[in-house]
Amino acid sequence: MVDDKKRKKKKRGGGKKKMTAEQVLAFKAVNEWVCLGQQQQGSSFLVDDFGVQKSLGRGGEKVVFELHSHSKFSDGFLSPTKLVERAHGNGVKVLALTDHDTMSGIPEAVEAARRFGMKIIPGVEISTIFSPKNPDAEEPVHILAYYGSCGPKRFEEVDKLLENIREGRYLRAKDMILKLNKLKLPLKWEHVARIAGKGVAPGRLHVARAMVEAGHVENLKQAFARYLYDGGPAYSTGSEPLAEEAVKLIRETGGISVLAHPWALKNPATIVKHLKEAGLHGMEVYRSDGRLAVYSDLADAYGLLKLGGSDYHGRGGNSESELGSVNLPVLTLRDFLNVARPIWFDAVRDILESYAEEPSDSNLAIITRFGRARILKGNSPLSCGKDLIDRCLSLWLTNEEKQNDLFEAIKLKLSHVSISQGGTNVPIETQ
Repeated sequence: MVDDKKRKKKKRGGGKKKMTAEQVLAFKAVNEWVCLGQQQQGSSFLVDDFGVQKSLGRGGEKVVFELHSHSKFSDGFLSPTKLVERAHGNGVKVLALTDHDTMSGIPEAVEAARRFGMKIIPGVEISTIFSPKNPDAEEPVHILAYYGSCGPKRFEEVDKLLENIREGRYLRAKDMILKLNKLKLPLKWEHVARIAGKGVAPGRLHVARAMVEAGHVENLKQAFARYLYDGGPAYSTGSEPLAEEAVKLIRETGGISVLAHPWALKNPATIVKHLKEAGLHGMEVYRSDGRLAVYSDLADAYGLLKLGGSDYHGRGGNSESELGSVNLPVLTLRDFLNVARPIWFDAVRDILESYAEEPSDSNLAIITRFGRARILKGNSPLSCGKDLIDRCLSLWLTNEEKQNDLFEAIKLKLSHVSISQGGTNVPIETQ
């Protein structure tokens, strides 16, 4: 009887074993980054046969990365705060908020994450078009961008690109409504705009929700399957940039570019080839149902990072993957951070250096864009620019990364710059 129970338990949970030496080192490196600015706790490490951490940290906690999620700032159903709360409830330690064509929800997510000791990766899912010489091969492509805690350097360039895309989304939504009306499926712009919410650029999901509410379809899946799929009778394009241009801009502004859901593409191999040449860092390979071998092989062929996330929107139903449901192996997380951290480090250096050269309110706003309360308030008040740099470095970089002569030079330059609690720069009088 006991043997039967043991066999059932083994079959149900899979074999568990201690981490290999490589996995232990990988976890330590990942955990060091996850715990930046937090008090670290002792941990015991176990992994399953897939190489995923299963019983880590105090109280059997996991270190779970969720690298693809959406909030009400694009086409998600939850506010960034509610999204963070749900992610925390699912054991997520690192959450990338990747709304469509906007980073407006990041500050709220960062503030909410402070309560739970979670880490937010500022991200965005950029709508683009892959447009080869053969017009029949043109198709929409989504590129995920992951930035460090300080966000993109040259943020205004990224913001301008995203703003242009969002403006095109308004025209696109109106064109989809027009096409649906011609198909004898009457919808009003005001209906779609109300669902999207004030200031949110409407997308296909908002149109689909309006169709459900109007009784034209039974559910969202039917709306897409019949009318809104790529090339469908009510589909419309906006003012999306070329995929290669978006990848180059992400790279130039200190981000990691990753091809989203390649399984939705008609010609993934061709697209991956061209985007790799433009500087693509990785592609989604993992889903909640495991790793997709064909896309894993494609990533290997081009030397790309193999990542993944739930693509959570909060729409509910059995068809949607839950936050934190994609198991990314610890070695995958290590590889991701090994590529990302030097790029994010350079962005931090450039942003702080610009502030040291010109300690203006506008440059201070760039530093605090995604974490104003955490940086300016923290546990103690800031007395000068040097304190600001020390706090940023403690939140953003590991001890090893902080050991850089340039940061000492920056702190020296800012030792005579005072920072009020309101964030205003005031020169300190010196004799």
